[in-house]
Amino acid sequence: MTAHCKLTVFWLAALNGALAVQAGPQDVPAQRNWEFSLITDGYLAPDQDGYASPSFAADHQWLHLEARYNYEDLRTGSVWAGYNLNAGHTLALRVTPMAGVVFGASDGVAAGCEASLTYKKVELSVSNEVVFETRGRTSSFYYAWPQLTYSPIQWLHVGLAAQRTKVYHTGLDTQRGFLFGMSWKELTFTTYVFNVGWTRPTVVLEAGLGF
Repeated sequence: MTAHCKLTVFWLAALNGALAVQAGPQDVPAQRNWEFSLITDGYLAPDQDGYASPSFAADHQWLHLEARYNYEDLRTGSVWAGYNLNAGHTLALRVTPMAGVVFGASDGVAAGCEASLTYKKVELSVSNEVVFETRGRTSSFYYAWPQLTYSPIQWLHVGLAAQRTKVYHTGLDTQRGFLFGMSWKELTFTTYVFNVGWTRPTVVLEAGLGF
């Protein structure tokens, strides 16, 4: 092999190695180890003191961890562990069955589920649970928050929502209403108005952060 041929082979090998080094990291998509979210709901119910209900969640692949306060009852906390299940792309289903412990003004164990079904700009979601109290005052309590949202544009969402809770009381066992919200980057702000036309409205102001 002539010196010219050897030099050509050397440069081709070097170029191939450089391209392999550059392409390697791009071929492997970056994966986030953990995803976190913090959501705080501020409740303004008629004839009752307002209160805040924060929830913090952490997700790592299939693992879901969550902590809540003033969610099952006032001055009550809860911790949860669950399993994330996902299916579909255009019609995307996400289901997270969970088990939790409730402590504070109410004590007990709980079983719950968070689920959502998304198709393009429409999402149907529900968060529900059953709390089995250990103090014997009540055997169990069912809590639910279903909602249907539509996002006509990326930063805007509107829809319908309902809620069944024991934290505050109105003339209705199930609160029914509508929602209006906006998002900016990782922040989301949503206003819920319940019971308009049935009784004095309850307003919930929600702020969410994902990171």
